[in-house]
Amino acid sequence: MKGLVIKNTGSWYVVRDENGALHNCKIKGNLRLKGFRCTNPVAVGDIVNAEPRDDGTALIVSIEQRRNYIIRRASNLSKEFQIIASNMDQAVLVVTLANPVTNTTFIDRFLATAMAYRIPVVIAINKTDLLEGEDRDLLDAVANLYRTIGYTVIPVSTVSGEGMDMLREALTGKTSLLSGNSGVGKSSIINKMVPGAELRVGDVSQSHHTGMHTTTFSEMLDLPDGGCIIDTPGVKGFGTIDFDRYETAHYFPEIFKVSEQCRFGNCTHTHEPGCAVREAVEQHLISESRYASYLSILEDDPDDKYRKPY
Repeated sequence: MKGLVIKNTGSWYVVRDENGALHNCKIKGNLRLKGFRCTNPVAVGDIVNAEPRDDGTALIVSIEQRRNYIIRRASNLSKEFQIIASNMDQAVLVVTLANPVTNTTFIDRFLATAMAYRIPVVIAINKTDLLEGEDRDLLDAVANLYRTIGYTVIPVSTVSGEGMDMLREALTGKTSLLSGNSGVGKSSIINKMVPGAELRVGDVSQSHHTGMHTTTFSEMLDLPDGGCIIDTPGVKGFGTIDFDRYETAHYFPEIFKVSEQCRFGNCTHTHEPGCAVREAVEQHLISESRYASYLSILEDDPDDKYRKPY
């Protein structure tokens, strides 16, 4: 039996076969290969082959070659990674500028990782109904920053309806990963996009101003006009893994473009003489926040046991 993994609850996977029937599956033992660094060998979006069992469940015995996938460093396990999802057309990163505030370092780490795995990203700035006065100016500045780099940015609000039609159009007909910090409103967006989804919406911690998890597993949800959303649990941090020090700049388009003017071809843009990137930062041609995010990735310690709260 061949099918598509549409839900991962941790120990069980739901697979939709070619006839549309759903099957509860577990992973066959030999898929957990010795030395395999991934915490979840099978991810939502995978095409798998499974063998039915007498009890009505099935065993996933193999995974078809992935078109793409995106990973993040696993919590508290620096040498292992987690596959967030696979075989997607794009990722939609949901961020907020209030209640809670999404750290720009988190945004940039996600964007860099997605670019490393050749996955286009749409940035949805949610909860715009909470922004007034200077906060609206901040919204314009953030949107302009990422649009200038080349990203599609859609300010949205599930309360006022701002940008929802534009976001719906961006999602229709595509397989889209929906990701972001806890509390940024992913579930509220899905409830607007998918009739009957009725996902539980969580509150934001008033003491820490961070979101509290409501989604506890990854799931693929079909959109009424075609395409689907891969909903994933909110994440507090986004640790990168296996970024080569001399290739990290490739995943920051504006830094990579300017780096062609550096004196040395292997410039890390940290201390070298004749560095065009540092000069561009000083002249405000490259955002200081983006440059700081770039440096934070260079500073990642591959042997660090615990992820940093980016």
